[in-house]
Amino acid sequence: MSSIPASIRRLSLVAAAAAAVFLYLGSPAFAADAPPATTEEDAFLAENDAAMTKMMDDMAIKPSGDIARDFVAMMAPHHQGAIDMAKAYLRYGQNEQLRRVAQEIIVGQQQEIIAMRMAVGLPLPPSSPVSTQQTQQTQQTGSSPGAAHAAHAAHHNTPMTTPANP
Repeated sequence: MSSIPASIRRLSLVAAAAAAVFLYLGSPAFAADAPPATTEEDAFLAENDAAMTKMMDDMAIKPSGDIARDFVAMMAPHHQGAIDMAKAYLRYGQNEQLRRVAQEIIVGQQQEIIAMRMAVGLPLPPSSPVSTQQTQQTQQTGSSPGAAHAAHAAHHNTPMTTPANP
């Protein structure tokens, strides 16, 4: 009989089984069993991969000797990576709860980038519309973002009429 207690032997068997499962999940055999990815999912995953790669590259800074500036130099790209991934979710994701979370991520992370840059005296990043807003507007109106903007601007330049002022 072995001098290893039965509880240890059982734990070793469980660990070996778990390792086998993890190895199988990472194997080409499992990938063949997985359902094929959709074109939309492929695009989402590609955007996320690009966002993470850019984030990691941008976070690799040369230390300046100023801890505060170095912190901002690393954290701003980290936050931007979260923004870029949230934008990708808004383009492709359908879960309404997660869409709201993604919107909150965008707003919150943009605010934190601004706060960090202001804290060390750096200029603020330029503001721009979220690209998913343009995409959604195009889908709703069936026109290009430029045409939708022109229509919206024309609305503001049209005099209002009221029953008292026809």
